[in-house]
Amino acid sequence: MTFGTSRIERLLRDGMRSRAFPGAVWAVGDADGTVASGAVGLLDPARRDEPVRLDTLYDLASLTKVIAVWPVVGTLVEAGKLQLHTPLGTFWPEVAGYPLAAVTPHQLLTHTAGLPLRANLRHLYGTDPQDVRDGVLREALRRRPGEAVEYTDRAALVLGYLAEHLTARPLRELAVDRIWGPLGMTETRYGPLAADVAARCAPTEYDDLTGAHLKGTVHDFSTRLLGGACGIAGVFSTAEDLGRYLAHLLAPGAGPVGAGWVAESLRIRTGELVPPRGLFWHLAPGTGVREDVWTHTGFTGTGLWVSPTRARWAVLLTNKLYFTRETGPVTAVRDAFRAAVFSAT
Repeated sequence: MTFGTSRIERLLRDGMRSRAFPGAVWAVGDADGTVASGAVGLLDPARRDEPVRLDTLYDLASLTKVIAVWPVVGTLVEAGKLQLHTPLGTFWPEVAGYPLAAVTPHQLLTHTAGLPLRANLRHLYGTDPQDVRDGVLREALRRRPGEAVEYTDRAALVLGYLAEHLTARPLRELAVDRIWGPLGMTETRYGPLAADVAARCAPTEYDDLTGAHLKGTVHDFSTRLLGGACGIAGVFSTAEDLGRYLAHLLAPGAGPVGAGWVAESLRIRTGELVPPRGLFWHLAPGTGVREDVWTHTGFTGTGLWVSPTRARWAVLLTNKLYFTRETGPVTAVRDAFRAAVFSAT
C-alpha cells in the first residue's frame, strides 16, 4: 500500500492551524493491521506542553453506533436470536401495542423505520432513564416504515435497548464481552473515564455547568442523561484500537464479527431510496467509480472508513468541538483525508 503520508500530515496541520481542531490522530491499514499512523497538534490548546499522542483517547460520538451497537446486533443475528425482517412487536413485549411494534430491525439499521428525528430527550421525557426509555419506545412514528431514509440517533438507541432485552445484559457489558475483549481493544470503553485514563483524553466542548471542557465525559447530552452508555454515543477509544477493529472487518470469521454480517452490512440495503445505506454504514461520496468505501462519522470530529474490495481502512480522530460546533471545516478535512487514503494505489 502506498499513499502520501506527508500529504496527510500537511492536511492535518493545515486543519489545526485553521482551528478546525486542536489536534488529530490518524491511522491507515489493511487486514494485517496498521500500515502507517501519526499524531499532530495539542491535546489541549490551553496547555502548550501536551502534544497529541498516538495513544490519546477520543470521544467517538456516533462511531459508537458501528463499533458497539452494530457488531453486538450482528452477533445476535448470526446466533439466530434476532431476525432482521421480523416486526419488533412479535417478540418484544415492551413495544407491543405501540407504533414501534410494526418496525423491523432491518429498518432501524437502514434508518428507514420512520422514527422521529433527533430531539432533546430531557425536554420530551424528563430526566429519569426509565421515563426516557418508555418515551422512546412508545413514541409515534414520523413516517410509515420503509418510506424514506432519514438518519436519526433513535435507531441506535432502540437497537441498544433491543440487544439488552434479548440478552438481559447492559450494552456496556455486551460490547466488551462480545466484541472489544475478544479483539484485544483494551483502550476502548464507555465513559465516564477514570481520572488516570481521562488525563490522556482529548477534551471536547466547554461545559457551563462544570466551568471546564468535557474530558473523559461524553459530549452527547442524551447519553449523559442515560448514565454515559447507550446506543447513541458514549464510547472512547484510540486510533490503534479502532485500527485493530477495522482490520478484523477486512478479515472476519476468526473473530467475533462474522464474515456474513460484514458482507450483508457493507452493501446497499435501501433499494432505490436515497441516500443509499448499508446496515448502519453508508457509502462515502467521491471515492471513485466503484463507490465501495463505507464510512461513519461522529459529531466530535471522528471518522472511520473501510473498503473490503480495496482491502484498506482508515481512522481519523479529532476533537473539533473544542473550538466549534460547525461541521464544515472538519468535513472538508475528513473528505480530503479519505481521498488521500483511498485514491492511493
